[in-house]
Amino acid sequence: MKIIDRYVGKQLLITTLSSVAILSVILVLGNVFRRMMDLLINHDVPLYSILSFVAYILPFSLTFTIPWGVLTAVLLVFGKLSAENELIAFRASGVSIPRICASVGVLAAISTAICLWINLSVAPAAQEKMKSTLFDIATSNPLAMFSSDQVIEDFPGKKIYVERKEGRSLYNITVYDVDKKGEPLQVIYAHRGELETDLQNQQVLMRLYDARYEQRDASDPDNYSRIRLGTMREGTFPISLKELYEKNKIRRGHGQQTLKELLSQTNPNEVSAARTEVSKRFSFSLASLAFALVGVPLAITAHRKETSIGFLFSLIVAFVYFFFIILADTVRNNPKFYPEYLIWSPNIIFTALGIYLFRRLAKK
Repeated sequence: MKIIDRYVGKQLLITTLSSVAILSVILVLGNVFRRMMDLLINHDVPLYSILSFVAYILPFSLTFTIPWGVLTAVLLVFGKLSAENELIAFRASGVSIPRICASVGVLAAISTAICLWINLSVAPAAQEKMKSTLFDIATSNPLAMFSSDQVIEDFPGKKIYVERKEGRSLYNITVYDVDKKGEPLQVIYAHRGELETDLQNQQVLMRLYDARYEQRDASDPDNYSRIRLGTMREGTFPISLKELYEKNKIRRGHGQQTLKELLSQTNPNEVSAARTEVSKRFSFSLASLAFALVGVPLAITAHRKETSIGFLFSLIVAFVYFFFIILADTVRNNPKFYPEYLIWSPNIIFTALGIYLFRRLAKK
């Protein structure tokens, strides 16, 4: 029996590590290009900053790639064992399917423990470091915060839209000065603008040309009869970086908070989202067990040894699983949908399906 465990376990371990490595590289590189594309193309980003970003995003990617890697390994290994009739030989020797799958259980348990550690301790700290790295890159070169066809909401009290950016030059710019409720107090439209950095005074200077503006009454912004209209040939508007520094220190998303901070949340507007984040971390950690349960019967039933088929099945299962997670995550701020319970639905569905398929397979 130990020979079978070593034989199956070795294949599972090697395939899992290979799958996790490949998937992690894909996810990490995808995040690097998605979040840093403008910095990489238009600005000189130090190699150290890029490597730091990669190091901090890797733990976050592992929360996805470890369960996905386990699923891929189970599908590939057991698909091959089934296609080459090795499972028939094992069963002819009196070894049952559950006993053959002992190494799968061990692999899933170890993966769950690692994911639990990453989700509860490593990933939140890494996400906070990653956010700080991006912020440091941007604020050391504030021009990098402005991109073409994007709304910039990082600066407190302002929303800025730039249709096109070429170096320091901006084209078709809309600047909103907003109050604490997000209501616009002043709107400026300009055909052209230029950016200058004044790091000594911790500010960005935005020079606008051929602009027109709408000024609302601060005490009654919804009273359109009090809107003042005007035009200007040229104007310089300072944007404070100091306020941006303070905002970054104060604002921490749920993904960066520790388990203790999430559980101690008392703000009525944040309780539902905090509880959902806690459930999400535990749900992700148990994904390996659900994937292992559904992967074995799926691989044996398919009876195919081609790697492409195994990857296709893993892609379909993972897509369905993470679709339900994302769906539940989108309503995390709406308590009436009970998102903290809804986010467990993929685990419950796949575990129940896996147990059902596994029992049917064991009886054959």
